[in-house]
Amino acid sequence: MERNYILFDTPVRDLLFPFTHTRPISACRVGILTIQEKWEKWLGAGVSHFTVQHLQEKFPLHQGTADTLNILISGHLLPDEQLVAAIMALQPEEELYHDNHLIAKVVRGMEVHLLPANARKNYTGKVLGIHKPWDIFALNDAAIREDFRLLTKGRVSEPVPAGNQVLGAEQVFIEPGASVQCSVLNASSGPVYIGRDAVVMEGSLVRGPFAMGERAVLKMGSKVYGATTLGPYCIGGGEIKNVVMFGYSNKSHEGYLGDAVIGEWCNLGGGTNCSNMKNNASAVRVWMESKNETESAGLKCGVLMGDYSRTGIGTNLNTGTVVGVSCNIFGGQMPPKYLPSFSWAQGDTVSRYRGEEALKDAAAWMKLKGQELTPADAAILRGLHQRTDRTEL
Repeated sequence: MERNYILFDTPVRDLLFPFTHTRPISACRVGILTIQEKWEKWLGAGVSHFTVQHLQEKFPLHQGTADTLNILISGHLLPDEQLVAAIMALQPEEELYHDNHLIAKVVRGMEVHLLPANARKNYTGKVLGIHKPWDIFALNDAAIREDFRLLTKGRVSEPVPAGNQVLGAEQVFIEPGASVQCSVLNASSGPVYIGRDAVVMEGSLVRGPFAMGERAVLKMGSKVYGATTLGPYCIGGGEIKNVVMFGYSNKSHEGYLGDAVIGEWCNLGGGTNCSNMKNNASAVRVWMESKNETESAGLKCGVLMGDYSRTGIGTNLNTGTVVGVSCNIFGGQMPPKYLPSFSWAQGDTVSRYRGEEALKDAAAWMKLKGQELTPADAAILRGLHQRTDRTEL
């Protein structure tokens, strides 16, 4: 019988704003791959998304026929060998739980209903997942290591070009088409993965765990500490530590970025600096949009920036700053620690970004990397602008 895999959003998605304003949970990147890409590698099959209605045009659900066995898997969980084996062992009309939280269930068609108690299986292994935005950078070390094993198993790296200095060469993997010149790659503390057609420019200092996606670029003289991920088509420069950039975003110039998550299509202007630790070494409190309150993120948390947001030259961001989707931040003064989606922030003066103007600017940034704002992308942004129209700025 045909088996069809679906990653479903749980109520955790509201805790992962601003990143889940524009994507299902499983489209978030942690490690080298997105959660969706991890499951597809492990399962050897494509997966689709069961998510909120306003995301379904871009992230459609494929559920097969009435006779299809649909395997529904919680989209915020990271797969590993043991967990995948437990899910694959499920029979039709069985569920898998961990600490009373649903991991997966197998149903015929999409008739999702309560199952009898004897259909409920308990999973006792370790489960990793993202539940809060800062989990993305907190789990990045473990996720890079796991993805590195998954992607490189049984494969041989391209040779490291002469002129580079390498420590822990067995933990360095370079994909075809990548260019690495006159740099230091230290994989003694974790793997270093350089994606297809990525570029590491001269004088870069890299300490693993570190990952670059396809066509990502590390600018000359960059200093990168683990665990850092530059997603596909991202640009990194200056000093970066324990950062996840989802894709198509830029931090091209000098400035510090640490313990942070940057969505897609973002740009940090030259000299942007982001604090990641309070001067009194107390816990960093982060604004949780869905709860309308702050929550402790631990001792270190930098900026959490949603898609299509940008900072101007010389911008300073406070510890634990949350920037929503499609915000424009500029001016000499430090902006507030929480900027709702579509904020136009000139220092500490914040007004509303006009919706169609925001779409036009988003499209312009995408064009710089040879991409286009699709009708589905535009619909997501317009819907978010309407839903947040009464947000107090």
